[in-house]
Amino acid sequence: MLIYGLSAMETDKAHLLIVEDDEQLAELLLEYLGRQGFELSRLASGDVAAETILKTKPDLVILDLMLPGANGLDVCREVRDSYSGSILMLTASQSEADHVAGLELGADDFVNKPIEPRVLLARIRAQLRRLNGGWDSKSDDEGGILRVGSLQVDIASRDVSVEGELVPLTTMEFDVLLRLALEAGSVVKRDELYAQVMGIEYDGIDRGMDVHVSRIRRKLQRAGFDSSRLKSVRGVGYLLASR
Repeated sequence: MLIYGLSAMETDKAHLLIVEDDEQLAELLLEYLGRQGFELSRLASGDVAAETILKTKPDLVILDLMLPGANGLDVCREVRDSYSGSILMLTASQSEADHVAGLELGADDFVNKPIEPRVLLARIRAQLRRLNGGWDSKSDDEGGILRVGSLQVDIASRDVSVEGELVPLTTMEFDVLLRLALEAGSVVKRDELYAQVMGIEYDGIDRGMDVHVSRIRRKLQRAGFDSSRLKSVRGVGYLLASR
């Protein structure tokens, strides 16, 4: 693994791990993101990616879908339950099935190749803002505990439980559920969720939020929560029923 250190004057020094086998693209990303002040590491295959992610715990992983050794989906599957940072997947595939599969396995976002560096940077910064509490949830409930039936959302500790049983959520899933819990009983528009939680504009096509909500629903159901209370409102957004 190659590690690229940066001077102390550079930004907040978030650590990004790039897992990309294309040498030309990897060098482009290292050069461009390095100029933005990130601490960067790079792997050229998926063989030791999961081990490296769990050992070094980078703030964000830029993970290519197609890799020699273990592919991006395999890596995502292996680390997601134990890794709390963000996973941003790169893909040359235009297949919606690939995108959905990655999101189902816990990827937080997708960026299509060929990469537009400024678009990638915006998506990285949006993910890092979420990790750092980029939108102020505490102002809505003083950083306390939200309860919706048997569901409990602890804003300060970022723990979710159902009747005392912890529900393991990714960072993205927690932020989505928190926003819905803060607005329990009201429909939260899809474009508002994209803007508030993902930090991007909804393009009218992307299904990423549907996948995140579906994963949250399944996890809550396994813990004993009445998952029918988490509803998709066709053409509008999502509703967490308050009763």
